[in-house]
Amino acid sequence: MPSFDTVCEADLVKVKNGVENSAKEISTRFDFKGTSASIEIKDKEITIIGDADFQLEQILDVLRNKLTKQGVDVRFLDIGDMQKMGGDKVKRVVKVKDGIQAELAKKIQRLIKDSKIKVQAAIQEEKVRVTGAKRDDLQAAIALMKKEMTGDKGALKDTPLDFNNFRD
Repeated sequence: MPSFDTVCEADLVKVKNGVENSAKEISTRFDFKGTSASIEIKDKEITIIGDADFQLEQILDVLRNKLTKQGVDVRFLDIGDMQKMGGDKVKRVVKVKDGIQAELAKKIQRLIKDSKIKVQAAIQEEKVRVTGAKRDDLQAAIALMKKEMTGDKGALKDTPLDFNNFRD
């Protein structure tokens, strides 16, 4: 029976490259000279350190630009709140989204069920597997989800979904 998986995972190699390019630009920019501005990545967390909230926003802009050039969807970034550190430094932790949360998986499942397309959606850990009898039905389900992701009032708005593991 044909099937595909709906996933939400960023290419971590491209994310790491984007962070490294951002760090390189921060080290060479004149407006960051003599400040504590820095950016680093560990596992799936990007830590941004600066002297003020304004500086953190500038670093975030550099990061977004570099990730976009790498072809990474910036909707994968889950930007945390600003935290005070010792002295006059502030930091922000940005998490890279990985996997579909249970609430979002239920939305996807409900969307497919309400569409009356002859496919079934099953939640499996951090992905949603969609199966159907015909390949055309699966392609219609993918088109439906893409439409919901890009629409203004879509249920999946601001969610960078990807479709893989397509099997006949």
